Amino acid sequence: MTQTIKADLCVIGAGSGGLSVAAGAAQLGRKVVLIEKGKMGGDCLNYGCVPSKAMLAAGKHAQHMREAARFGIASVEPQIDYKAVLDHVYRTIAEIEPNDSQERFEGLGCTVLRAPARFTGEREVTAGDHVVKAKHFVIATGSSPFVPPIDGLDSVPYLTNETIFYSPEQPKHLLIIGGGPIGVEMAQAHRRLGAEVTVIEGAKILPKDDPELVTIARAHLANEGVRIIEGGKVARVSGSEGDITVHYATEEGNHSVTGSHLLVATGRRANVKGLDLEKAGVDYDERGIKVNARLRTSNKRIYAAGDVAGGRQFTHVAGYHAGVLVQNILFKVPAKNKEENAPWVTYIDPELAHVGLTEAQAKEQGEKYSIARWKFEENDRAHAEHETSGMAKVVVGKGGKVLGASIIGPGAGDMIGPWALAIANGLKIKAFTNMIAPYPTMGEISKRAAGAYYTPTLFSDRTRFVVKLLSMFD
Repeated sequence: MTQTIKADLCVIGAGSGGLSVAAGAAQLGRKVVLIEKGKMGGDCLNYGCVPSKAMLAAGKHAQHMREAARFGIASVEPQIDYKAVLDHVYRTIAEIEPNDSQERFEGLGCTVLRAPARFTGEREVTAGDHVVKAKHFVIATGSSPFVPPIDGLDSVPYLTNETIFYSPEQPKHLLIIGGGPIGVEMAQAHRRLGAEVTVIEGAKILPKDDPELVTIARAHLANEGVRIIEGGKVARVSGSEGDITVHYATEEGNHSVTGSHLLVATGRRANVKGLDLEKAGVDYDERGIKVNARLRTSNKRIYAAGDVAGGRQFTHVAGYHAGVLVQNILFKVPAKNKEENAPWVTYIDPELAHVGLTEAQAKEQGEKYSIARWKFEENDRAHAEHETSGMAKVVVGKGGKVLGASIIGPGAGDMIGPWALAIANGLKIKAFTNMIAPYPTMGEISKRAAGAYYTPTLFSDRTRFVVKLLSMFD
């Protein structure tokens, strides 16, 4: 028997964006229906951020054992218990899971429906044996791995980020198609855990990041034994379980490489299938649902958040979208999406982080800019940690305005935070020279990079003349 529920807000998707909107609305006294057809917590908790970082942490500890001699401690080749590594991954998920659980959200006052959602009208969806009529809807269904139409792929076992953490067999030789963040993170993690790894990328790895810093990342991965093939156009795959071959072409000709497992990491696709968006009057394309600056769709009662909204596909952006939607829907404040201010991090070791414009983007947009750099080898703490190959690179615009920043080095994801703050608030680089950074910390690198911006002016002939002139008044 079909049951009808009337609500103030219906949220479709229990990932980062959907959960944040639902929690905020429920705690503000609104009647909320939350619909999720899969696992609570979405991709981030179950298949993405959390399990990948847990596996990377395991690989990092293994690598520390190999490199301990640098600190006067005997290096040893770690004995990898892959099942125990996966148990660590699952334990990490389980520890975080209660925050995203159905029980928690029901405790907040949400009605949680565990079924696929499908629009049947402009203000109505069905989910299982329920019909939900709401004043407003938020679509936060996320994205899924994009699997390209590679010849032979449909007859060969392959992994994606949704399955790699749930495959009990440790790869002997992991082949990875795709050199984006997921591809390189899984490459380093599995290499450090004892697998041979080959990455085949059609262009250059990490194409959205600054090439100058990617050069450093590439060298680290190669030094650890990750084989990286760039400019490799995959033509087909063949083989069977445990014996898979990727056939690819480069400028030098046709090649092939054989491994035990295959990971396809070629990007993501917005989850719109099965929603019947046409019946709700919601426009979308191959990138996802079309939204305006307030994240509103072509149906003024329906909004979208996170990956499905066609913008940057990061958990923290989805969470940020939730805040924008709470302002727009509940407080009636015309808040606008400014996700271009969001940083991103690739969690290889050393980490690669970025916010704002890259140098190439600044040039393309016709910005008048200069570059300030500071290398980790000029930082005392980096020497103590034997982590001296990193760099901070800052794009500085007219009047000293911070346009963008990229950092590669240990803890870069944490170090990028102040630069994100500066860009979001229109701060000038002088804000960094004014701050006092504790010594010895990696945080000094940001201050020194900012200082480097002023170096040409500070020690110019003109400044020397001014100082000489002022000395006459002693």
